[in-house]
Amino acid sequence: RVSRLGFGGIPIQRIDAEGTKALIRKLVEAGVNYIDTARGYTVSEEYLGYALEGIRDKFVLATKGRGLTKEAMAADVETSLKNLRTDYIDLYQFHNPSFCPQPGGEDGLYDAALKAKEQGKIRHISITNHRLTVAHQAIDSGLYETLQFPFSYLAGEQEMELVQKCREKNMGFI
Repeated sequence: RVSRLGFGGIPIQRIDAEGTKALIRKLVEAGVNYIDTARGYTVSEEYLGYALEGIRDKFVLATKGRGLTKEAMAADVETSLKNLRTDYIDLYQFHNPSFCPQPGGEDGLYDAALKAKEQGKIRHISITNHRLTVAHQAIDSGLYETLQFPFSYLAGEQEMELVQKCREKNMGFI
């Protein structure tokens, strides 16, 4: 279970490692237990890894990679594990690919994620996207545990449909 409110790690790049550590302690005090970051957020993973030492078990940790081959994706996972100073990632997300990775695909992405999951390096496979078509494909595939998609108070019917489809498929929506 994750807290209703989570922390998005992109702003970490505006502070230093000690500031990140203080911020993470505030999250613990506030009952926030979900942190989302990405390899592409410059120093975010590294600073979070430093800040989470000794309290990693208090958080559900999500990160994202942009690798487009199985080799690049596997390397991204290893780099994220090192940066985050952890031996597992709770939620690994393909970060806004232009297609929906599938088992047996030429790119090998989904198969690489399955291997990392079998090895205990990641616990859940997910996807982020900004394209409605890919988001629908991900939901319809039944392969992903969550979908992260831009959503706000300005969301329209198309975005609300994604939320509803995720709910119907028992899939998390971030």
